Amino acid sequence: MPPIMGTLYIVPTPVGNMDDMTLRAIRTLREADLILAEDTRTSGILLKHHGIEGRMMSHHKFNEHATAAAVVERLKAGQTIALISDAGTPGISDPGFFLAREAAREGITVQTLPGPTACIPALVNSGLPCDRFCFEGFLPQKKGRQTHLESLRDETRTMVFYESPYRVLKTLQQLADVLGSDRQASVSREISKLHEETLCGTLAELAEHFTQTAPRGEFVLVVAGKTKEKHQKDK
Repeated sequence: MPPIMGTLYIVPTPVGNMDDMTLRAIRTLREADLILAEDTRTSGILLKHHGIEGRMMSHHKFNEHATAAAVVERLKAGQTIALISDAGTPGISDPGFFLAREAAREGITVQTLPGPTACIPALVNSGLPCDRFCFEGFLPQKKGRQTHLESLRDETRTMVFYESPYRVLKTLQQLADVLGSDRQASVSREISKLHEETLCGTLAELAEHFTQTAPRGEFVLVVAGKTKEKHQKDK
């Protein structure tokens, strides 16, 4: 009789306040045979805060292809393994997709727990329509960046982007050039942290703000989609 396969749990971790961990996430991490962490030092602080003493192993974008096969074999042998990233939900602009795909291909159960992510609070904070939206994550830094921006020119859904403090001003300026300087948008930074802030305005206004004020923290940009009226004018 073949062994009962284990389960791969994808466990979201707080994007800011460590108390945003769910009770289920804490229980899952305590019961796991192995915790895969993007950065064991960063995750160690979180686990200690919640009294979790499980064994950790590094699993990040630089080694995930090399370690995935061994992790899958552990799962096939019946182990329960939890995957966490430094912040938020693994697989969303973080390592996780590759391992989840490989596990699913082998018939292993993959369960993703609901929990913290930066994009949804920023989307709701923006005041822009959130019944339909597209998540764009991080834009390409160089190759394909302009082409990707151009492809969003006629997008009618609200768009959500992640950005670093080093590129947020450039991104706002480029979005204004492609989508129009009067396009409504919002910028949220430091979601769930002490200095959380959301600013709303046009792309031009937001770009001007960060020209005058040095960007700090991790950013989520939310940009309004193209309106029907704008569609008709362009035809």
